[in-house]
Amino acid sequence: MLNKILGNLLLLGVVTLTVACTQTSPTPSAMTPTATPTGTKTLVIGDVTNQPAKKITRYQPLADYLAAHLSQFGIGVGEVKVAPDVGTMAEFLKSGQVDLYFDSPYPAMIATNKSGAQAILRRWKGGDAIYRTIIFSLKDTGIERPEDLKGRMMAFDDVTSTSGFVLPFVYLKEKGLKLKGKDSTTDEVASDEVGYVFSQDDQNNIQWVISGKVDAAAVDHRSYLDIPEQSRNAMVILGETEEVARHVVLIRSGLPPEQVEAIKQIMVAMDQTPEGKAVLEQFEETAKFDAFPTQKDIARMQELYEQVQNR
Repeated sequence: MLNKILGNLLLLGVVTLTVACTQTSPTPSAMTPTATPTGTKTLVIGDVTNQPAKKITRYQPLADYLAAHLSQFGIGVGEVKVAPDVGTMAEFLKSGQVDLYFDSPYPAMIATNKSGAQAILRRWKGGDAIYRTIIFSLKDTGIERPEDLKGRMMAFDDVTSTSGFVLPFVYLKEKGLKLKGKDSTTDEVASDEVGYVFSQDDQNNIQWVISGKVDAAAVDHRSYLDIPEQSRNAMVILGETEEVARHVVLIRSGLPPEQVEAIKQIMVAMDQTPEGKAVLEQFEETAKFDAFPTQKDIARMQELYEQVQNR
């Protein structure tokens, strides 16, 4: 029956799962709330993914935890709502169907500009507060610096990826290079431009460089360091981008200021208790949440957004 339900939900492209905070979970010791939920209102957290079942499993503990600590606002239920793309998530935020959304800076800015949501915190996803992109090639290509990419083809990850597209695109653009999107790796590239295609995955980027399908690619620094040493020794780093927040927490507009502040305080304090730490660990090994962003951060995020939008 569960498989049938999930199958039907997947066809809709959006999965919503509601679980009361007092319901038994797979890991009771990590999930048992210190506060007893008494409200009937729902707090909804959202994510964009094509793996809804997996995301719900990872996000539900956080939804339960937050709901259990927001009873003063009549909240007693935590829910996870999954969207197939950022545009749909922006609609959920704008309509009030989702209260909190977590993503890297670029898709977060897309959602902000389309929905009016506000960035309130930084998420240390996978233990990282910040990350950057590494642009690389093979040593035997003769490419040694960004300027050598003229007339060559490179691979980016996905059009909405911060580290896999936005950071390296802006990095190369700010160096005066002319980037031109292509439909295929076999398309002709003019001598005064850098051709690029989307591989849809960091691992594809790496393999395409190794196999010679493209001349260069861009991946986040952790993915680059995970490349086997033997393969990495055959590569050359062409450039490293600026560092940006690993993940941003967005909250929808229209919530009472006191509720927004309470949510911020609860999330920032999570890493200070055993219960909170256990929930963070289940939430894709999040180390903690902290204050973010500053006006400078917001201005740069908007600048990156506009440069890519106007490409």
